[in-house]
Amino acid sequence: MRALTVLICSLVLLSGCQSTETQVSPPPVNLANVQQFEIHTVETIDEIFALDERMKTQLDKAFASRFGDLSSTRRLMMFLLNNGDKSVRYQSGATLTASQTYNQLNANCLSLSILAFSMAEHLGLRGQFQRVHIPEYWALNRGYNLLTGHINLRLDMPRQQRGDFVEIYNDRRQVLVDFAPDISGSEFKTTDITKERVAAMFYNNKGAAALVENDFDLAYSYFIAATNIDPYYSGGWGNLGVLFRTVNDFERAEIAYEYAIEVDQRNNTALGNLAILYRLTDRDDLAQNIETRLAEIRKENPYYQIALGNERLLQQEFGQALKHFRQAKELDERIHESYFGMAHTYYLMGDIKAAKKFMKMAQQRAQFDYDKLRYQGKLATLNLFAQN
Repeated sequence: MRALTVLICSLVLLSGCQSTETQVSPPPVNLANVQQFEIHTVETIDEIFALDERMKTQLDKAFASRFGDLSSTRRLMMFLLNNGDKSVRYQSGATLTASQTYNQLNANCLSLSILAFSMAEHLGLRGQFQRVHIPEYWALNRGYNLLTGHINLRLDMPRQQRGDFVEIYNDRRQVLVDFAPDISGSEFKTTDITKERVAAMFYNNKGAAALVENDFDLAYSYFIAATNIDPYYSGGWGNLGVLFRTVNDFERAEIAYEYAIEVDQRNNTALGNLAILYRLTDRDDLAQNIETRLAEIRKENPYYQIALGNERLLQQEFGQALKHFRQAKELDERIHESYFGMAHTYYLMGDIKAAKKFMKMAQQRAQFDYDKLRYQGKLATLNLFAQN
């Protein structure tokens, strides 16, 4: 199983609070000087968040008399939501800087949140990134299981000085900016995260995209950048371990996985990857202990069942794939990915009638236009097969 943690929208593998972080071992900095890889220049944190002069001019003109006005910022956020393609928030290739996102808008929610933060900051508001504690969610990309997550952005008006007093409270002072309405409407716990952590997530996404393309030098450059800017970012170390394992450097992979787990004991993906490494190095007992523990933790997560189904599908074990997709459906009938998994499996088995049935069910349950159109195209193809 080729498992890869990629944080498309958010920090899924969050390390502990600051007091916890100071208790862990120093980062394994020796992993940052591996001669096997050529270091590429990556974006600086300033470049990630920068607005170019044209953008600043447009903002200054549009909000000339309303700097720091939260109602105007609501309209600004609606502009981003209405013009961006929210449906690609799980696409690893859509991680862009603020300036790139402003010019394209077709970006994932991490990029849109970065842009919203920078624009709001220019307009005199205070921004606070938040990790949203959603369940583990995987998407398959070229044989890698990509773990995704979500962040949002809380915007606050600065307190105003009015004569001899400072305004302390205003119930219209705060706005929550969230580019995934299906998530934002749920009561998930949130945790404040730093701008540096968001930059590390940006690097992690870019590194994961490079890894999927087998550009190992660029992937290494981004993963090292993530661990440099935020040494206690578990996801960065975990992905670095995946890279080392991919190039058969098992010793360094184990060091990276172990540090990822030390920083965040809830990093189940790094733990699962460590189990894979144990299998590869003939330590089956250690691997089995981890796999049993993770199976118990994840057994009620439909997205995990979908990930397992996708793995079985890659191995052409169609019966087992269907078993996992059906289990995902039983856990949550609303998730379109399980129906698509069954449709894909039946198609590969040559059962076009069943494939059409479940593709229609997937389309009916899809929430975003991107997925609906994708399923509509696949249905059209299946109809052509059925006519021939």
